[in-house]
Amino acid sequence: MTNQRPAMPASKRALDIALCGSALLIVAPLAALIALLIKCSSPGPVLYVAPRAGRFGIPFGQLKFRTMHTGADQAGAFTARNDRRVFAVGRLLRLFKIDELPQLWNVLRGEMSLVGPRPEDLATVRRCYTARQMRVLDAAPGLTGLPQVRFFPELSVIDPGGLDPQEHYRRFILPLRLEMDLEYTRRRSLCLDLYLILRTLWLIGVKAWVILLSGQKQRPVRELAAETGE
Repeated sequence: MTNQRPAMPASKRALDIALCGSALLIVAPLAALIALLIKCSSPGPVLYVAPRAGRFGIPFGQLKFRTMHTGADQAGAFTARNDRRVFAVGRLLRLFKIDELPQLWNVLRGEMSLVGPRPEDLATVRRCYTARQMRVLDAAPGLTGLPQVRFFPELSVIDPGGLDPQEHYRRFILPLRLEMDLEYTRRRSLCLDLYLILRTLWLIGVKAWVILLSGQKQRPVRELAAETGE
């Protein structure tokens, strides 16, 4: 008997490597420009390494382009809508998901996948997840997933309705997101992954511009969840 945990399905891993390898070559010039913009916008490192719970709860460092002022994460792991800790260039990077590009390296290293539950802060997993919710850790964390597609650009920009943003996250956003992540773990397949990848690209390429140019606002998550049946 072995204690070795099961590897990611071969077809999923092959898709990750093929798409990420190509994407890294394409975005290399963009990454250099982003690094310059971050340096000009806020003192500090270009990259932010976030401690996250990976597959089976194994910790790893999730890579991101830094979008908040240095040290701002000490005020809480959750970033709310119009969070003052996020500098101007960082807001654009978040809207178009450009801040997530360094995670392509996490995917190549096998710490993440292109599609899966978004990796959560280690402390939040240990403090807030129920035994049932821990099942999301059976799947490799992903760059995108069901919550990111259904609530684009992200749940963190949804109006907290007057609640403290951190409390709003724990009470409403986290349980809602985990239900969708559990749905993904039940339904996961190569076809679903391909759909979510293509849908994410469409949202970034089209809807993000609509939001930027129109100033579209999000309603409280409780209203949106009621409409979607979540």
